[in-house]
Amino acid sequence: MLTDPMAMERTNLLNMAKLSIKGLIESALSFGRTLDSDYPPLQQFFVVMEHCLKHGLKVKKSFLGYNKSLWGPLELVEKLCPEAAEISASVRDLPGLKTPLGRARAWLRLALMQKRLADYLRLLITRKDLLSDFYETSALMLEEEGAVIVGLLVGLNVIDANLCVKGEDLDSQVIYNRQIKQNSVSTVHGLQGRVDSLEKSNSKLIEELAIAKNNIIKLQEENQQLRSENNLILLKAQQHLEVTQGDVSLERDTYKQSRQGLDEMYNEARRQLKEECQLRQDVENELVVQVSMKQEMELAMKLLEKDIHEKQDTLIGLRQQLDEVKAINVEMYQKMQSSSEEMKKKNDMISRLEEKTNQITATMKQLEQRLQEAERHRTSAEEGTRRFKLDFANKADSLQRQIEHKEKLQQLETDLKIEREWRQTLQNDLHREKDTVAQLGTEALQINGLKKEFHRLQDENIQLKNICEDQEQALEELGSKLSESKLKIEDIKEANKALQGGQVWLKDKDATHCKMCEKEFSISRRKHHCRNCGEIFCNSCSDNELPLPASPKPVRVCDTCHALLLQRCSSNPT
Repeated sequence: MLTDPMAMERTNLLNMAKLSIKGLIESALSFGRTLDSDYPPLQQFFVVMEHCLKHGLKVKKSFLGYNKSLWGPLELVEKLCPEAAEISASVRDLPGLKTPLGRARAWLRLALMQKRLADYLRLLITRKDLLSDFYETSALMLEEEGAVIVGLLVGLNVIDANLCVKGEDLDSQVIYNRQIKQNSVSTVHGLQGRVDSLEKSNSKLIEELAIAKNNIIKLQEENQQLRSENNLILLKAQQHLEVTQGDVSLERDTYKQSRQGLDEMYNEARRQLKEECQLRQDVENELVVQVSMKQEMELAMKLLEKDIHEKQDTLIGLRQQLDEVKAINVEMYQKMQSSSEEMKKKNDMISRLEEKTNQITATMKQLEQRLQEAERHRTSAEEGTRRFKLDFANKADSLQRQIEHKEKLQQLETDLKIEREWRQTLQNDLHREKDTVAQLGTEALQINGLKKEFHRLQDENIQLKNICEDQEQALEELGSKLSESKLKIEDIKEANKALQGGQVWLKDKDATHCKMCEKEFSISRRKHHCRNCGEIFCNSCSDNELPLPASPKPVRVCDTCHALLLQRCSSNPT
């Protein structure tokens, strides 16, 4: 049982800090990780941290009386870590803070938002020579419980806090007491189950304590028996005091030497126990980090699977578009062949029509020449008739000639009429040929339009071929990306498998010899876990460090896992 009040307070504060930090992490992961100032588990965490930091503070005198201030030890952090000077300067510049306690509360909130609270407090507890000016010798920050709490704070790095420090009244103690009551009412049901589990573990500890008491009673009985035997020996020794005086002094010296050796063994065992406790705390912190990384990896794996499904759907759509483009290309090729054949036929028809037009033009030229000759004959005949009429009155003798000439003129008129009818027929044929030529010109325009359409279809065919080539290239790129995504999913599945129980973490008590060299562990030959296979090795067989999927930072691995991981990295450089 703990009889020291300070030790009991440290134990209670450690339990409260464990419950508060664990409840905050679990509720934050289910709530959404980003928290604000009104979140009840976060307010409860700050209250518990304030009590932990206040434990064992020395009372300082001031003009207004006695005061316990947290701002003094927290202000030392900027001297130990230059990165903390920024938040310290921000706290000093806040206009609403008037008391050192309010500055300390603002500092805690800014350090949590910066995700450096555990680092700052770890630096602070390592300088016990500086903390001794502010804390008593049995304060929580100077004992092992403070180191345990700082180790638990590492798990808060998975939480994103969005706190408004400027508008809050951090100086008032009444508001904090009200927050404590509200948080206590809201979390009493959640903590009741944990208290029950603690009571069960306490009952187990009581039973173990009773067993230990029984062992102590047995040892006391054995001690009493030894004392009685010692008394008998003393009586005999007194009877033979003069004879056995030298032997008794020798036995006393031997007893003193054995007692000194036992004390040294006890001190060494106690030191080893402290080291094992610290190692266990480090393992618990690492387990919390691995759990958070496991959840992030599961989320990343789901996102990658969703991305792969979307890319597969896109790939199917692109393949359908590619098939449609190929069908369009085949159809356009068929149309191009049919249009080229029609174009050949039209070209042949145009050539024949041009030959026929040339023949008609030559015939029309011959007819126009004959028509001009007939016009000249008619003009000369009219001139002769006019002269005959003038000479008719004076030349009666020449009447017969005129009659004959008149007959000739009638014959010429008949010929002229025939020529006129023939000319009219030729004109009608010319009109028909002109209509044919106009129709052929229209067809030539249509053929030119078909040529333009043919060239346009050729351009579209070239564009479709380019699009088809681009889509095939995009399909090849998508295929390569899909293969890379599948490789990433395989790596994530392997890492997830390793986190879900792919490795068996061997307990310390189950290993007495090194797994590789089979040398027995002792005080000088320490035990070390391989972070990949979980087996226990000595320092010389596990002095390698490599990054693992579950831990991006280099961790300790054994020689066998080191060789396998290097071989795997060389075979899969991506």
